[in-house]
Amino acid sequence: QVQLVESGGGLVQAGGSLRLSCSASGRNISTYAVGWFRQAPGKEREFVGAMSWSGDHTYFPDSVKGRFTISRDNAKNTVYLQMNSLLPEDTAVYYCAADSFGSGYSTREEYPYWGQGTQVTVSS
Repeated sequence: QVQLVESGGGLVQAGGSLRLSCSASGRNISTYAVGWFRQAPGKEREFVGAMSWSGDHTYFPDSVKGRFTISRDNAKNTVYLQMNSLLPEDTAVYYCAADSFGSGYSTREEYPYWGQGTQVTVSS
């Protein structure tokens, strides 16, 4: 099975950018859809984007559309979440998740494999 490790979180001012990495081991990430989710204190874990296993399709909710993008580097077995124009409400723990040959669904239940999360804090 695939193991996932997120990195790249940190503290950034509002309007700034961060790039999160989701590094995979144990399997080739090229055959997995990868979703990104976040969870703020006291809130449900929410979907922030996904890429289909083929890489042909990406999906984002309205809350981040136009600000977040997803890319993958199969040679490095890594998927990235580029976050621009960050807002204080983007503050959360960010998780990547993987689904073998998935389409990039927005629901947590579709993803059997999860990383441990990385903290993103956006100051106003």
